[in-house]
Amino acid sequence: MPRKRSIIAAAPMADILRMAGAERVSDDAAKAMSDVLMDKASELARDAVRLAQHAGRKTVKRADIDLARKNL
Repeated sequence: MPRKRSIIAAAPMADILRMAGAERVSDDAAKAMSDVLMDKASELARDAVRLAQHAGRKTVKRADIDLARKNL
C-alpha cells in the first residue's frame, strides 16, 4: 500500500523539535509531529472557513484565522 504523503514536510518538524531542545530527532518523531500539526491545521482551517461563511464571505481573512485560533 502506498504511503500517504503529508503536505507538511517532516524536515521542518525536526528543525522545530531541535529548536525546542532536542539533540537528535528520529524520522518517525518528525513524521508524527507533521501528522499532529496537519490535524491541528485542518481543524483550524475548517473553523476559519465556517467563520467566513457565517459572515457571508467566500474569502477567509486573517481575522477568521485569529478567531478560530482562540477556539483551538
